[in-house]
Amino acid sequence: MRVPVPAVATTVLLALLAGPATAARAAEVTVTSFDGTKINAAFTPAEGLKPGERAPVMLMTHGFGLTRESVEGGLAEFGQVGAPAFRARGYSTLTWDSRGFGRSGGEVGLDSPDVDGRDVSALIDYLAARPDVLLDKPGDPRIGMHGASYGGGIEWATALRDQRVDAIAPAISWVSLTDALARDGRVKLGWGAALVGLGEASGLAVGVLAPQGLELGAMPAALVQHAVESAATGAASPAFTDYLRARGTEDRLEQVRAPALILQGTADTLFTPSQAVKMRALLRPAGVPVKMAWFCGGHGVCLTGNALADRIEPMTLAWMDRWVKRDKTVDTGPGFEWVADDGQARSAADFPLARAGTVAATGSGTLALAPAAAASGLAVLATPSPTAVDIPIPAPRTATDVVGDPQLELRYSGRAAGGPTHVFAQLVDEARGIVVGNQATPVAVVLDGATHTVQTSLEGVAMRMTPSSRYRLQIASDTTMYGVGHAVGSVRILEANLALPAGDAAATKPAAFTLPGTRSTCATPRTITLALGRSRHLADIVVRLGGRTGKRIASRRLAGTRVRFTLKGQAPGRVTVTVTARRRGGGSFTLTRRFLTCARGAVRG
Repeated sequence: MRVPVPAVATTVLLALLAGPATAARAAEVTVTSFDGTKINAAFTPAEGLKPGERAPVMLMTHGFGLTRESVEGGLAEFGQVGAPAFRARGYSTLTWDSRGFGRSGGEVGLDSPDVDGRDVSALIDYLAARPDVLLDKPGDPRIGMHGASYGGGIEWATALRDQRVDAIAPAISWVSLTDALARDGRVKLGWGAALVGLGEASGLAVGVLAPQGLELGAMPAALVQHAVESAATGAASPAFTDYLRARGTEDRLEQVRAPALILQGTADTLFTPSQAVKMRALLRPAGVPVKMAWFCGGHGVCLTGNALADRIEPMTLAWMDRWVKRDKTVDTGPGFEWVADDGQARSAADFPLARAGTVAATGSGTLALAPAAAASGLAVLATPSPTAVDIPIPAPRTATDVVGDPQLELRYSGRAAGGPTHVFAQLVDEARGIVVGNQATPVAVVLDGATHTVQTSLEGVAMRMTPSSRYRLQIASDTTMYGVGHAVGSVRILEANLALPAGDAAATKPAAFTLPGTRSTCATPRTITLALGRSRHLADIVVRLGGRTGKRIASRRLAGTRVRFTLKGQAPGRVTVTVTARRRGGGSFTLTRRFLTCARGAVRG
């Protein structure tokens, strides 16, 4: 079976193949993983490494459907630093064909921590036995990890379970495959078809060219079946959602202890900036050193210029020098750097930016639903829709940075037939005639004639708004990024409320973190404040310690936009807090957060 691959997506993914062949001094090795699967790798010593000397090692693997040779070339458009740059810096490199690709055996694991992550642990064991690898102690080599896309996702899968990883720099990676490919139950068909098709093509090519007797990998039959079924219906089945969730890292990311440089693309429509927002939030309670950079690129097309292109390589090398070589004289720069949609690079001490007023919009309108009725967008990017509910966004009085996930609340009614129904929210820059970051967000709606309210976050954006800006919110019936809808009917948007994450870079304070190998210290106040977004329709809030059935530690009748509670007196360790908010019109939503209590009466959140 072969799934058609959109031309744009193919071009984006195959560009990672650029670069020279593996260095001549590389030694090809085969490592046996936990389940007997053979993993093919190449070890190349650092430039100038003399006999008897030891060096730290960078582990690097490839993007989906590619092979280890692809990491020899550097591509700033994808946040990828080439392996030769590390070798010139004094790092040996170990590159490998991920399970199921190239010359490695097994089925593609989608960078599962319990499968692919264990493959990398076997590679680390191999490095620990080499006489030319720097060790912290027996069995513990000094290592960093870097790679883009699939080669970035494996860093999270490895670092959360193997504490021997000293630092990571994942580019255009993810924590939630469900959000990336099946957000809100709607399949991102453009990218889904591209990935499955490329994986199938990769296996076919290697099967034709590989030497006889070499163990080859394969695409899982279940993944291909889920993709085909989703293409036919446009919806993600519960089985598909469970399949993706089981291979994500979101539920375990707080276990990462390696200092992390997060490189994400503002124009990436597969692993959007919202993945990085979630990464930063999940790592914050762990207190590990984190730096984040959003460049214009990734899985997508940059339309506004990538001012950080020349910064990716020195930024990544500096990060590794600081945390792998442990050179305290190295300056890793500000905690957050980004390129806004005006093409300019900016920085702040951390993310999210300190709050700076409100940028909001409100509107209404009626939208017709029909299969392929004036659908906008291309396979892997959103474009302005010719038929949508358009809501102007008032320009701010002064220049304002908008960086993060916009919040949307829709109150609506309508009727439709033909299966699950979604509308799509996107922000349009009228001056440039483009969708901000090329991002569109599916929003599931229930069209049974009754009035409903839905609250959701939109895909992350990086905008620079000025008094002369002209932006608008569009609620569209379809976008080809998510295939063709099947519903026929109409939806009346009674009220749409949009809140943009306006921030003040200068007022943003750096995060407190714990140096690897040192005792945790707590700097956060005992009182915790959680933002609930737009909440004027909420009746009450209940905060519980230890899950939904745990001890009630706070409650309030009339909810504001934030809720406060204290963890004073809790024993040292990790605690789970669940916030349940009940809506006045019925229904509720739940937020779950984990906090690290470092000592009695103190907590870091």
